Amino acid sequence: MGKIIAIANQKGGVGKTTTSVNLAASLGVLEKKVLLIDADPQANATSGLGIDVESVEMGTYQILEHSNTPKETIIKCSAVNVDVIPAHIDLVAIEIELVDKENREYMLKKALESVRDEYDYIIIDCAPSLGLLTLNALTAADSVVIPIQCEYFALEGLGKLLNTIKSIQKIHNPDLDIEGLLLTMYDSRLRLSNQVVEEVQKHFNDMVFDTVIQRNVKLSEAPSFGESIINYDATSKGAVNYIHLAQEIIKKNSK
Repeated sequence: MGKIIAIANQKGGVGKTTTSVNLAASLGVLEKKVLLIDADPQANATSGLGIDVESVEMGTYQILEHSNTPKETIIKCSAVNVDVIPAHIDLVAIEIELVDKENREYMLKKALESVRDEYDYIIIDCAPSLGLLTLNALTAADSVVIPIQCEYFALEGLGKLLNTIKSIQKIHNPDLDIEGLLLTMYDSRLRLSNQVVEEVQKHFNDMVFDTVIQRNVKLSEAPSFGESIINYDATSKGAVNYIHLAQEIIKKNSK
C-alpha cells in the first residue's frame, strides 16, 4: 500500500512546491512509483513538471468533487516513474463548493482509495492556507512534511500548523504522523540561516530531517523549463539535497 505524504505549511514561499516536485522526482529515480497530486489552485507543481495548466481538463478539482476517478485524471510527465494529478485555477472554487457537503473533509481520502495500491508514494502539494483543501490533504495523508525556510520569521505560524495537525489527529485522522520538518533555502554564509537551523534542531530534535535544502540558483531555474531539478541539473546542490531527502524518507519507511 502506498504511503501518502502531504507537503504543508500555511506560510507561502517556504519551498512546498519545490519540495513536492523534486521529492517526487527523486523518489522516482530511486525506482519508486510516485503519484504527485497538485492541491494548490496556483498549479505550480503542474506547470513545474512541464504540463500546460491551460490544457488541463480534469484534475484535483474533479476528484474532490467525485465527478472523475483519479485514474481518469492522471497525466504522465517528464520525471521518471512519476504520474501527476494536475491542478487548474478552477480549484479555487472547491472550498466554497465543498462547504455544504457531508464528510467534506474526507473527499480526497475516499477518492485515493482506488489508486493507493498502485504507488509506493503519493505526494500532495498543499495550498499555502489551512482551508478545506489542506484539511482534505491532511485527512487523506499518512504523514506530513513541513518545509521551514531558514529566515527570520521561520517559526512564525509553525505553532498554529502543529495545533491544526493535532486537531486533525483528534477529529479526522488519528494515524497522521509528522514525517519531518525540512529546513529549506539554507545559506551557510548567513549567520541567520545557521541560527534558524540551531533553533529548529534544539526545539524539535528528532522531528527535523538530517537533510537541509541549500539555497541554489538551479532549483529556482528548473520550474521555468518545466523540469524537476533531477532532469534539469542532476549534479547541482539542489538535486543532491533532494536525493538525500528521498533516501532518508525511504530508509525511515523501510523500518
